[in-house]
Amino acid sequence: MLGFAWSLVVPLLMLGMYTAVFAGIFKMRWPGTSGSTVEFALTVFVGLLLHGFVSECLARSPQLLVSNVNFIKKVVFPLEILPLTMIAPAVFNLVAGVAVLVAFVMLAGPGLSPSVLWLPAIVAPLVLVALGIAWILAPAGVVVRDMSQIVGILSTGLLFLSPVFYPLSSLPDWLQVVALANPLSFIIEQARVVLLAGTAPNVAGLALYWAAALAFAAFGFACFQVARRWMADFL
Repeated sequence: MLGFAWSLVVPLLMLGMYTAVFAGIFKMRWPGTSGSTVEFALTVFVGLLLHGFVSECLARSPQLLVSNVNFIKKVVFPLEILPLTMIAPAVFNLVAGVAVLVAFVMLAGPGLSPSVLWLPAIVAPLVLVALGIAWILAPAGVVVRDMSQIVGILSTGLLFLSPVFYPLSSLPDWLQVVALANPLSFIIEQARVVLLAGTAPNVAGLALYWAAALAFAAFGFACFQVARRWMADFL
């Protein structure tokens, strides 16, 4: 009934629920800020949006080929573009959520600075990582039909293992190194830097992340190309 409006309603409802629980009931405040509920909500919202994007890709990838059997068995079709058709709506939802976030930052937050122009360059490599994940999980879902249940658990774990409700600086030094192995950690932290702190990102770290994301996407594509040889047999 709401159509595209759900792309705006869902992140707003999630923001309201998490803010009510963590800032209202548990009285959590974000370290290094004035301690206001608005700052906490905006900071958490950045993490929720980026995690929500990856979570949506994780949830839909295992069923991507199983739900499109005709493309595999009955017609000649470039199967490698199926993950792209899955990623596109997730990117649209992410962009809609970011638009809501930017509006809140302008109206109730610290305001925007020119550093926000870095945001596309920060989010784009995460899209490449999600694409690589989709190229790997789509054929895996053909073989292991329980993959959807597995990634559901992984998605929930990823929420709490990512700096969504806490900054990386609150972790011990050795654990920060481990946390940075999570592909969401660096992107969430840098998105907060350019959106809320109004400063430039870690350019060297971002360049390294871009290189790793491209390599991972290429690896995922190669895995998909190998797996497509036997997909029809399993289906």
